[in-house]
Amino acid sequence: MMPSVTIPTRPPRLVGARRWLRRGLVGFVLMLVLVVGGTGFRVWQEARQDDRTTADAVVVLGAAQYAGRPSPILEARLEHAKNLFESGVAQYIVTGGGRKAGDKYTEADAGVKWLTSHGVPKNSVIPVGEGNDTLGTIQAVAKLATERGWNSAVIVSDPWHSLRARTMARDAGLSAWTSPTHSGPVVQTRETQIKYIFRETAALLYYRVFNAPADDIGVDLG
Repeated sequence: MMPSVTIPTRPPRLVGARRWLRRGLVGFVLMLVLVVGGTGFRVWQEARQDDRTTADAVVVLGAAQYAGRPSPILEARLEHAKNLFESGVAQYIVTGGGRKAGDKYTEADAGVKWLTSHGVPKNSVIPVGEGNDTLGTIQAVAKLATERGWNSAVIVSDPWHSLRARTMARDAGLSAWTSPTHSGPVVQTRETQIKYIFRETAALLYYRVFNAPADDIGVDLG
């Protein structure tokens, strides 16, 4: 007769630990998918909102400018803000955004220049030339609002940027809602829209975790 062979078995505790580890990893991945997917859906959902409720001011978030001339992205935002102003949404337009190194004009200055040259009265446009990212600009605008006794604002930016901008504004103490522009380079193609939704999802999650501007990871859009 052949001698019997004993096959070694894993200790029950080791088997149980590995099983729980696998379950934990699966649960973590599912939770991550739900958080990222849910945030992406909310970015898309907010992009479709256009709230024109009367407010103390229309706030235009800055974007690139070239020697005082708005980039196509900024010009689309300014044109939309002008339409809101003319519709009676607010008596003031606040233009936001600082300057890059070497620039003569701030993004806010370029906004004032464009709006006043297109028929908006100069005393109705207030520049806030601070902030090189969305958070910095929003905080500077919130400070201005406090000084003037304002508490509400309609934020104008690109559709995919709306949720993060509104979230930051509310965190800064403003009662804020959004009326995004639906023209300009950011909304021209489906591929561009998908790219910006992914970028804004990452930027919003980064802000919620670290309470920091998303340009720290190279994806700030405002």
